[in-house]
Amino acid sequence: MRSFNLNDDPHRRFNPLTREWILVSPHRTKRPWQGQVEKPPQEERPAYDPNCYLCPGNTRAGGVRNPEYTSTFVFTNDFAALLPETPPGEVNESNLLVARSERGTCRVICFSPRHDLTLPEMEETDIRRVVDVWADEYLDLGAKPWINYVQIFENKGAMMGCSNPHPHGQIWANETMPVEPSKEQASLEAYRAEHGRCLLCDYVALEERLGERIVCANEHFVALVPFWANWPFETMVISRRHVASLAELTDAERDGLANIIRRLTTRYDNLFETSFPYSMGFHQQPTDGQEHPEWHLHAHYYPPLLRSATVRKFMVGYEMLANPQRDLTPEAAADRLRGLSEIHYKRR
Repeated sequence: MRSFNLNDDPHRRFNPLTREWILVSPHRTKRPWQGQVEKPPQEERPAYDPNCYLCPGNTRAGGVRNPEYTSTFVFTNDFAALLPETPPGEVNESNLLVARSERGTCRVICFSPRHDLTLPEMEETDIRRVVDVWADEYLDLGAKPWINYVQIFENKGAMMGCSNPHPHGQIWANETMPVEPSKEQASLEAYRAEHGRCLLCDYVALEERLGERIVCANEHFVALVPFWANWPFETMVISRRHVASLAELTDAERDGLANIIRRLTTRYDNLFETSFPYSMGFHQQPTDGQEHPEWHLHAHYYPPLLRSATVRKFMVGYEMLANPQRDLTPEAAADRLRGLSEIHYKRR
């Protein structure tokens, strides 16, 4: 009887950050594809679009005119999902119908005045300015006594729900800690209590020793496909030094983060020679005024493209009703991404 092989046989993988399992079915990569094919994304955009509500000098949907900004620009979302003036309140019917009010605020960060750029197409010095804004906004919002978690994220591409192609990201700051970082906090705390060490420090050291899932790295950050990845080309960006938030990064580390973002997202674009869609976000320590030695700064990238620029991975069926499943192994995905050029396909 042959021995079990991660590259050929169906198996489950454990995610120590969320304590959840994923089913991996590598043999299914050989099946023919007859699923939905998307329309190719629109590639060409002007440097300035008079109809874009994020371009400098234009009027936003809420009626406010943008300044003639020349670098980054931050404003409170005109149609925010969270509002600071929400009154306290609770509904509880037999502990089955439970609702509680939630205060918060939402901000938009325009990465560049250029309508036609995305992060991998920007200069590294300009990405560094975005990193600085992320850190500043984390500190500013987190300093509010009623804000206990600051979620920084970017949705890139229409298929990820991005309503405007102008390069931008968002920050939602909550009164309570959201579900996904709460799962991670519980796991990070439990690992530290059991081992006396940081889960992600140990994980990065293990991945660097094995070398199978590293995509790219520099002195300060590592980009890798996690062993438990759900999405076909999912990655994590993890700081080498044990820091809890963006605000703790040194100047050199901020440069390193800008560098790793450019290199990773350029590989994404080069994979299928298209502006690669994804949802990306940082997980970092809460802003609840407590000490959180368990937290280790990292970012998640969740990209939906599976086989080409027009074939998308959907979470359906078994994945919605049982647990996540993937066909392409994290090792194969990392190998594909690692082998790509760090020169953007538009610049070759």
